[in-house]
Formats: sequence, C-alpha cells, structure tokens
Amino acid sequence: MTKLRSAITRDGISRTPHRAFMRAMGLDDEAIAKPMIGVVSMKGEQTPCNMTHGFQVEAAKQGIAEAGGTPREFTTISMSDGIGMNHEGMKFSLVSRELIADSIEAVVHGLAYDGLIGFGGCDKTLMGMLRCNVPAVFMYGGSALPGRFAGRDVTILDSYEAVGAVMTGRMDETTLARLERSCLPTIGACAGQFTANTMAMVSEALGLSIPNVSMIPGVYVERANHARRAGAIVMEALARGGPRPRDIVTRAALENACAVVAATGGSTNAALHIPAIAHEAGIRFDIDDVDAVSRRTPLIADLRPSGRFTAKDVHDIGGTAVILRALLDGGYLNGSCLTVTGATITETYGSAAAPDGAVVHPTGAPLAPDGGLAVLKGNLCPDGALIKVAGLAALIHEGPARVFECEEDCVRAVEARAYHAGEVLILRNEGPVGGPGMREMLGVTAIIYGQQMGEKVALVTDGRFSGATRGICVGHVSPEAAVGGPLTLVRDGDRVRIDIANRRMDLFAGESELAARRASWRPPAPRHKSGLLAKYAKLVGQANLGAVTHEGGAEWPWFDH
Repeated sequence: MTKLRSAITRDGISRTPHRAFMRAMGLDDEAIAKPMIGVVSMKGEQTPCNMTHGFQVEAAKQGIAEAGGTPREFTTISMSDGIGMNHEGMKFSLVSRELIADSIEAVVHGLAYDGLIGFGGCDKTLMGMLRCNVPAVFMYGGSALPGRFAGRDVTILDSYEAVGAVMTGRMDETTLARLERSCLPTIGACAGQFTANTMAMVSEALGLSIPNVSMIPGVYVERANHARRAGAIVMEALARGGPRPRDIVTRAALENACAVVAATGGSTNAALHIPAIAHEAGIRFDIDDVDAVSRRTPLIADLRPSGRFTAKDVHDIGGTAVILRALLDGGYLNGSCLTVTGATITETYGSAAAPDGAVVHPTGAPLAPDGGLAVLKGNLCPDGALIKVAGLAALIHEGPARVFECEEDCVRAVEARAYHAGEVLILRNEGPVGGPGMREMLGVTAIIYGQQMGEKVALVTDGRFSGATRGICVGHVSPEAAVGGPLTLVRDGDRVRIDIANRRMDLFAGESELAARRASWRPPAPRHKSGLLAKYAKLVGQANLGAVTHEGGAEWPWFDH
C-alpha cells in the first residue's frame, strides 16, 4: 500500500491537535492509524429516494471496519424533483448536482480521506467520486416497489397523468385520491426507468458500482450485504493502489453507459449527466457522442414509461446483469473495461442470466432496432436537442408554434386546455442559464398525456424532461434562448417540423424575417440577481456539454504521496 493520504492529518508531533480531535470522536490509537474511508449519503427526510440509505450506510461502515479501515460517515444534501416539480423549486434540482459534488470534494480532500463509498439516487455522487479520484465504490439507494391500483402495477407517473384525466372528466377526484395513496407504497426512488434507475444502470455499465445491485428494491434487506461488500472492495482497491474512478471511466466505459441507456429506453437526463461525469474525468464527451451510441444500440428492455415493466421486474429476472450480458453477447458493450472489483465487464457480467424475452429481449429480437434516445439537429437546435423515441407511434410532427416564455405560462394554458392538436408548444427561457437551472417539465407533459393529447401536440424546450416524460417532447435545445439560441426567434404561428427519422428539427420562416428578429433581440434580464441561482447562472455552460460549471479532470498534488 502506498503512503496513505490521511497520514498528513495524524503523523508527527505537529499533528497532536489533529489526533485530539479524532480522539474526541471516540477513535483510539488503532483506529487513528488505519485508512480513513468516507461514507457519504443523503440520509434525511427531503425525499423518499434517499430514505433507504440509513441501513445500507451502517452495513458499508461495518464492511470497512471488517476489512481494516476506519469508516467516517458524512452526509450531503438532496433535492426531491417530485416535490420540486412544476414550481420555482425545480430550479434547484440541477444546481444540487454541483452542490453535492462540491461538498463531497470538500470533505474528502479537506479531511484527506483515503477512499470513499458514495450512496446516491442519481448522478451527483458519481461526479463527486470522479472529482476526488480516490479508491471509491458507488451504491445506488434502490427504487420503491410499484403500487397496485385497479388490478395493475402503478408508479408515480400514473398520478401525474391522472391529474390531466381529472381535468378532462375521464377520472373523478375520489379515484385520483385513491391513486395518490397507492402509487408509491414504499420509500425508494421512482420505480420506472426514470432518471434514478437509468443512472443506477449507468453506474454499473461504467464499472463504478457494486455489480448487479442497481435493480434490487431499496427496501430489500439484501442490499445490506452488498453495502457491506462495498466496504471490502474499497479497502482492496486501496491496498492494490487501484483502480481509481478515473482508471475505470474511460471513453469506452462512457460508451457502455450510453448503450445501457439506449437499450432500456432510459431518461433523457442521462444525456446531460453522462457528459458531466465525463467532464469530471477530463474527457470531452458530448450529446453527439451519446447519439452515436444510441443509433447503433437496439432497444431491448420493455420498461416504463414507454413500456410495461418496473425495476422490480428487472430484479426478478436477474437484475441489470441480464441487460449487460445481452449487450455483451450482441457486441454492443466493450467487455474489456474495468470495474471497481478489478475484474472486467465481461468477467463480471458475461455469465449472467439470459434475457427472459418479456422484460428484456435478446439483441437479435429487439423491441426497436436503435436506442430509445435521439439527438436532433437543425436550424432550431444547431448544437443539438434530445427526444425519447421509445414508444413513439409517429416520428414526424409539423405544426404551428405556440410560444411560452416560461413554464408557468405553459402550464396555465395546458390546464385551461388553451391549445390545439397539431401545435408545437415552444417553452423557452428555461435552460441552464435562462431558468436558471433547466427545470424538468414532467408536470406539464404528464397533464398533456392525461388529457389524451400526448402525441397530438409536440412540446419543445431548452429546459429538460423527467425520465418519466413520454410523448413528442424535445428538450435540451442548445444553444438555449437566454444566450441567443434560435429558439428565441420563434413567434406564434411559425411552422416547426420535427423529423425524428432524419434527426432534424427546423423552423420555417423567411431568412430576412429571421435576420430582423435576431437584430432586434436583446439578452433578457437575469431572473435572479442574488443568491445561489444568480451564481449558478454566471458559471453554467450549455446542455449539449453537460451543463457543467468548472474545468474538469484536475488532479490534486498530494494524491500520490
């Protein structure tokens, strides 16, 4: 074992005060001398997604101690996208990604920890692990169990869409109240292949997670055994001198991550988060790289929101390992990439159970020949825009624009049903800078679907969509309106064409008219003049590069002591 980073906090006479602080926490000579391993989670009462962390954290600490380390537990923040949805609070969701990664960096480097186990419900902990680049293991907290209502499995998405059904008279409020009490019966992240479960699978495909843990429901006690094993794995990596996160996250590993998103019809948010993870590893990987993998990867998992099944169903047939094994067999994954155990992807997943043919199909008989995501280009989105194509019946939509300057304006119009079939709803000034914070639009898209207008209108935004969004919904439009992107030029009644098959989205208006509109454009005044969101708006970049806020890939000079 190389010299421990934590030695800088305890060795020598000058570190007497430091050791005194450690003794005040109950550490004796033996504990102080051992490797210090951080265990970070989001334990708290902000969201059900992270309320599964407690018992798993205790198991991880036990595993570290049994393997000869001293566990040091700390927590970071979390945001509930569900409770923040469809109001100003959602602006803090993407911002929380930076706060979580920053706080992990501050503690791990500030206290010179030797390794890290990171619990999370999405991508944020992964970014912190890459930034710190100490031996580390990621543990997803696990999803909720699906609910049962009217004889069928339901998830939180059913409640969102039911709101629209009540507005149209297809459901009464008494039934909606029963659904509200049935759709989320346990703690854990949302049960469908929404953002949390998508990124959980990404963590495995990247090689940063305990193998085949991601689809185990968050309330299952077997998660404790995996968390305990995480403690042993991080100690083994420390003893061997690796692999560290940046040894694992290579370009090939990032392409593997994109493949599992495409193969499962995963969240459009993955196209924001995977480039951001790459950025922390010092690798330029953008929305076009995500699209290239999606084009060559078949859709093989029949998962909600576009399909039939939930995370528990994947667990019941053998877990994420089934999907990764199918992709390996079909030649869609690079099997030589490393995992946190030191074994390769092929060694880890190559002998997993075969696809069952219902939840997961073999690559030779896919649900669709290419992936569940598509990147569009065109004069309305020269740097790219993103749509989830899994489950879409029509691949072309052309119609007149109806323009909204913020989410609230669009929601009011949709709730009042003040829109028409065939239209393209343009929802702008909700990008990383303009929002700021790039709000998710599940509230409005679910109401549209609940009103049975899901594929009768299109919604185009420089904001983003929840992993639960479905329909003709184009997000991540880059460059965004607030920085002068073409979305700011659209006027009510302009013709907009979305051609998914040819990967294009275009605005049809005369060149002279567009030139006049551009000449008269002025940057909008910032919506927030102080506080966190004002700071974020000054730092954040565009969505096609991951909406990152800093230079990535920096090493710390003391790392190889």
